[in-house]
Amino acid sequence: MARNRKLSARTARKLEASLFIAPWLIGFMCFMAFPLLFSLYLSFHSIKVLPGQRIYEYVGLRHYKEILYKSSELYESLIPFFQETLIMIPVILVFSFMIAILLHQKLPGRSLFRTLFFLPVIFSTGYVLTEFVNQGAGSLNFLAQRSVEESLNAWLGDSAWARPVKSILSHFVLVLWYSGVQILIFLAGRQTISHSSYEAARIDGASPWETFWKITLPAMSPFILLNLFYTVLDLFTFPYNPIIWLINDNQRSYGYNSAMAWVYFAMIVLFLALMMLLVRLMTRGSRQPYRFWK
Repeated sequence: MARNRKLSARTARKLEASLFIAPWLIGFMCFMAFPLLFSLYLSFHSIKVLPGQRIYEYVGLRHYKEILYKSSELYESLIPFFQETLIMIPVILVFSFMIAILLHQKLPGRSLFRTLFFLPVIFSTGYVLTEFVNQGAGSLNFLAQRSVEESLNAWLGDSAWARPVKSILSHFVLVLWYSGVQILIFLAGRQTISHSSYEAARIDGASPWETFWKITLPAMSPFILLNLFYTVLDLFTFPYNPIIWLINDNQRSYGYNSAMAWVYFAMIVLFLALMMLLVRLMTRGSRQPYRFWK
């Protein structure tokens, strides 16, 4: 009897948990899973929209072959965007890491500074950010005052990296505005490091520079990887992402645009895999015992 009551209580708890999860599951299936699967279905079809009906004609991999082998419009937008991404990722990570280390110190008004660094993430999103850029926000005025652009033209010339560097500098403030979440993640990671490790390093005679390289940086490596993934995903969904504009172009068919979206998704996964492999190779030998004596 007692065993049956225990089982019924356990079943009731599972049912209660399922009821709490059910709204999210229903929303996910209706608004995420179904559109994704339907877009995959559309990518293999040519759709004709007629009055009162839609005709789906199976075309196999025709859209994918046209995007990858016949058309150059994806590569014309993708290559400059990848170049900008490769520059912006280290800029955002280094900037947010430095700010997080500073905000961890016992400074007067540090709570206010934490709020100020995160506020742009809330306000400058989506079309709000687009409107800011259209009105000239995000540029660095001193670049024109100090003739920095002319120096860049003389230094970079017509190289492949000239356009991405100029584009980033023209909206450099917006790049820093997008560092709020990364700062919070680094700040949370810094707070997980035990203070006793720094005390032991200080007793052993370690300098602040040695302490940073042998305690702070290795302990923060999981958070660096997390921020790396977040930054890549954030940049790939950036409002000024030219690939998203290309996918949303209404001049093409639904099937073609859906195929382009899935090709773009595959490239994002490949890019993340390469970044993860690079980070693992760079941090392979960093997890060593913290010894400062010789």
